[in-house]
Amino acid sequence: MSKRDYYEILGITRTATEVEIKRAYRKMALKYHPDKNPDDPNAEEKFKEAAEAYEVLSDPEKRQRYDQYGHSGVKGGGFGGFDGGGMSMEDIFSHFGDIFGGHFGGGGSQRRVNRGSNLRVKVKLTLDEMANGVEKKIKLKKYIQCEACHGTGAADSHSTKTCPTCHGTGQVTRVTNTFLGQVHTASTCPQCGGEGRIISKPCTVCHGNGIVRGEEVVTVKIPPGVNNGMQLTLSGKGNAGARGGINGDLIILIEEEPHEHLKRDGNNLIYDLYLNFADAALGTEVDIPTVNKKVRFKIPAGTQGGKVFRLRGKGLPDVNGYGHGDLLVNVNVWTPQKLTKEEEALLKKLRKSENFQPKPTHKDKSFFERMKEYFR
Repeated sequence: MSKRDYYEILGITRTATEVEIKRAYRKMALKYHPDKNPDDPNAEEKFKEAAEAYEVLSDPEKRQRYDQYGHSGVKGGGFGGFDGGGMSMEDIFSHFGDIFGGHFGGGGSQRRVNRGSNLRVKVKLTLDEMANGVEKKIKLKKYIQCEACHGTGAADSHSTKTCPTCHGTGQVTRVTNTFLGQVHTASTCPQCGGEGRIISKPCTVCHGNGIVRGEEVVTVKIPPGVNNGMQLTLSGKGNAGARGGINGDLIILIEEEPHEHLKRDGNNLIYDLYLNFADAALGTEVDIPTVNKKVRFKIPAGTQGGKVFRLRGKGLPDVNGYGHGDLLVNVNVWTPQKLTKEEEALLKKLRKSENFQPKPTHKDKSFFERMKEYFR
């Protein structure tokens, strides 16, 4: 079954503002909250569907990728995505509870949901991998869910009870009499720490935490066109949350490995080509390296040192899909540092030739003019 359009789910247009998206989601969430629709078996799925739509459209980066690529742009592409069907109601309210003013949850409960901490890793990529995209497997040492208690922290199903102080709400309310009348103050329950439950017999493996140290191999799909220093986020791949909480995120920092011949400037690539004097004067054909393969390029006769040739579309792809950069070939005419007697005599003879006298014209631009032209 194909997924519905996120804008259609929230009943908004593709030009909706951030405020309009938030307002639409709150309206849908209030409408389909399962507690308000006990006789409608589809209410919870519609509630989660709205949460999924909001999670994507409220994030500028994810919204841009969704607008361009659809559902495939925000699922399974290494950017985390969201799966409302795999999240509990507590997970959703831990993410978006602020939208409801902190007073809207399952049965009015304000229980604290533990969230695992984020993890950060560095991934080194070659220019080839940055240009074409790559799939990397990363072995993480992290906190994972305890298998013995399935993350509950309790020794068994009979070792957990509702907190007698807050009666499972996670909060206690104190009433203070003032000259203005009674003031009601809500605070986290001191006995259960806001979780709404108490463990009478902790798990002997995790000692009641619900998490243990472990390892996980995560597959990361790096899209083409990423930049050095860019960060990608995989939702839910960080440390596990204590006692059935939600996982943190995995943040991946991209590092570029130096290329043997090419340098990067945004989506453009720069290659320094060295020609001997004869090839520059007579013209020649050379092989220019790109990120994928070498290309044959004709150097015209009379090419000056400092000339920059532009090979359009031979640079790196834009990560948002807006075409490719160019490959800029910077010509350097190599001056020999040692000469034989025959070479020295020949050059002394050529030095007197009329054609060897510098005669720059307005077409021979200065270095600064060339840089302005090629990098503006």
